[in-house]
Amino acid sequence: MATIKHSEIIKASPERVFDLLRRVEDFADYSDLIHSIDSLGENRYRWHVRAVGMDWAFDVAVTEIEPPHVLAWESLEGVKNQGRYQLREVPEGTEVALTLQYDIRNRLMEKAVNKAAKPLVGKVSRQILERVEARLNG
Repeated sequence: MATIKHSEIIKASPERVFDLLRRVEDFADYSDLIHSIDSLGENRYRWHVRAVGMDWAFDVAVTEIEPPHVLAWESLEGVKNQGRYQLREVPEGTEVALTLQYDIRNRLMEKAVNKAAKPLVGKVSRQILERVEARLNG
C-alpha cells in the first residue's frame, strides 16, 4: 500500500476541529474534488470523487472515533484505502495530521494514480483543513 501524509495547524481547539471533521458527509463542502458523500448509516459512507480525469466511488466505514484526537476509516469496496486524522493540541491551536494509505490493483491505473496521488491528496487535505478553519473562524 502507498502511504501519503499531510499535516496542518488550525487555529482552533481540538474539540472544535474534531466536531467538524466528525461530520463526514460535510467533506463534500470542503473540497472541489469531492462531488458528494452519501451516508449509508452505521458510520458508513459512499464517497464520489473526481480525480486524475476519472470518477471514483468507494464506500468507507469509520473504524475509530476518539474525540477529540482520532478519526479513522477504511474502505469497504471500491478503491482500497484507509486513513486516519490525528489531532494534537499545540500552542497555535490544533495540529491535524492525515495519514492515508491506498492500494490500486491495476498496474496501469496504479502508475497514473501514484504519480498524481501525493499532490492530489495534499491539495484535497489542504482544501479540507483550510475550509474547516474558515468555518471555525468565520
